[in-house]
Amino acid sequence: MKTINKLHNPLSNFKQSFLAHSFISKIISKKQNHPFWIMVQKETTDHVCSWRFIILLLLITITCFGSLYNSLNHLSEVLNNAKDPNHMFAFLRILTTSDGTLPPFHVFIGFLGPLLGISLGFDAINSEQNNGSLVRIISQPIHRDYLINAKFVAGLIIIVSLFFTLNFLFVGFGILATGLTPNPEEFLRIIAFTLLVILYVSFWLNLSILFSIKFKQAATSALSAIAVWLFFTVFFQILINIIAKVFIPTNTTNPNHALAYKNFFLKLINIAPNQLYNDATTTLLAPTIRSLGPLSYSQTYGAIPSALPLRESLLIVWPQLTGLIAITILCFAISYYLFMKREIRA
Repeated sequence: MKTINKLHNPLSNFKQSFLAHSFISKIISKKQNHPFWIMVQKETTDHVCSWRFIILLLLITITCFGSLYNSLNHLSEVLNNAKDPNHMFAFLRILTTSDGTLPPFHVFIGFLGPLLGISLGFDAINSEQNNGSLVRIISQPIHRDYLINAKFVAGLIIIVSLFFTLNFLFVGFGILATGLTPNPEEFLRIIAFTLLVILYVSFWLNLSILFSIKFKQAATSALSAIAVWLFFTVFFQILINIIAKVFIPTNTTNPNHALAYKNFFLKLINIAPNQLYNDATTTLLAPTIRSLGPLSYSQTYGAIPSALPLRESLLIVWPQLTGLIAITILCFAISYYLFMKREIRA
């Protein structure tokens, strides 16, 4: 009889299978109703509905597709150039090709990405305190660190969604326009590049959250974050070049002295986050790059000029990746410490 009922009621099987997954559904519903994830959802909604995010999103999208149009116009010329060591990686050349009128895609992302990170975090805490909402939130029966963690996670969700969507759109339009498809090596390199962009923008998000805790006014924290970005983007390399000219070695007959001098100032330049990003993206998107510093004759002797696999390229940029991870965690740790020690009611 039970079997007949099951045959006449096909929904019963579905209900039984659904009940088998009830434990999973309870976990999901519990997670959705958790105060932390409710705060993350609220912060994410605020970001998506804000005009500053919409304006920056339009700016990044328009400029990146302008870069795509520019690269597609000159792609055939680049691919026919046999002297270009990367001409075999046609799809990666879409992301790096430019005729000079517009920067390539990865340069645009490196220039506008920090502004997006700063815009998501410069008023994360001080605006809540100035509006009086910070005291009301903290007075609720929730852990205090939920607030700053939710601010960071919400910004990270926006960054991850935006850059994965943008890069996949870029790849999709590239396939439609050229008829080329990325091979697995190129696709993995594009994924690695996307993760690197997310890491780089997350650093600027954490830095702006740090300034939002340190300064009471949102305008002050925004200007401070933009000043740091401008210093490292424009003035830092100029300053290092001026200092390098002062200490240039007079004894040029010893190649070891010249090599040590060059390595020392290269390490100084690598303090800048944008330099870490540029070195890492250039290596990931150009598989023929085998080193980011000067090489001696003995190191280049016998080397075959060929493309490196992704694993070897990741080993080359590993110092840059660990540097970006370290400064991102450092900024978040300082922000966390300052926020937990801060007097909210003052």
